[in-house]
Amino acid sequence: MIRIENAGHRYGSQHWLFRELSVTFPSARIAAILGPNGCGKTTLLRAISRTLTLKEGIIDIDGHEGFVPQALTADQSYSAVDMVLMGRSRYLGRFSSPGRKDRERAYESIEEVGLGALAEQRYDRLSGGQRQLVLLARALASDCKVLVLDEPASALDIANQGVVLRLLLRLASSLGLTVLFTTHHPDHAIGIADTTLLMQRNGTHVCGPTGEVLTEGNLARMYGVPVRRVDVHAGEETASAIVPLHGLRSKAPDQPLVP
Repeated sequence: MIRIENAGHRYGSQHWLFRELSVTFPSARIAAILGPNGCGKTTLLRAISRTLTLKEGIIDIDGHEGFVPQALTADQSYSAVDMVLMGRSRYLGRFSSPGRKDRERAYESIEEVGLGALAEQRYDRLSGGQRQLVLLARALASDCKVLVLDEPASALDIANQGVVLRLLLRLASSLGLTVLFTTHHPDHAIGIADTTLLMQRNGTHVCGPTGEVLTEGNLARMYGVPVRRVDVHAGEETASAIVPLHGLRSKAPDQPLVP
């Protein structure tokens, strides 16, 4: 579980990115955060992953969190499994080295994301999608209970976006993880998130069940362009897509979101 109470943050004397933000993301469920650039999504994730201290409010997390960044460069000498092994650092003493148990857990984690065959491959020679899975495996190697991801599919093609999203669904179900991710793709939230938080530049926000929050009206107000939600049927499966109507300005882009 992730509990955020009266959270607020700003940098220096700048305006508040967000304030009086209180939400709870349930355990063993998937939650998404959406919002335009500059609304504080990444700042909130940094606070949740304990790399930033909020100016106001508290964040309470039930269990250790693992953080997956958007992208990460690394020295060419590191193999994929070496990168995953870094996730075991919290279990090591200041001057100690990874032991047999740590290496076994690293290999288990890289198998969990489907990259066991590439464990010894150099990290810098992997594709973008494979690197993202390695970073995910690194977080899993820490034996986290809460998985926090910053736009995990932002730089991936359509096929690899599906790979990452399906993997997050499986991990939340099989390992009982609480998963929280930011995204600029409402479709991704619709596809896998139980709960969605919408953040707006003016500091307003709304959080609730994904199907109730991701309405055409809320998304149009948040992004400042009209959108349409389209349901696509393929055999017995149905998928929803959010289609922005570019070139048409929203009449009220800064109005509050509707719960």
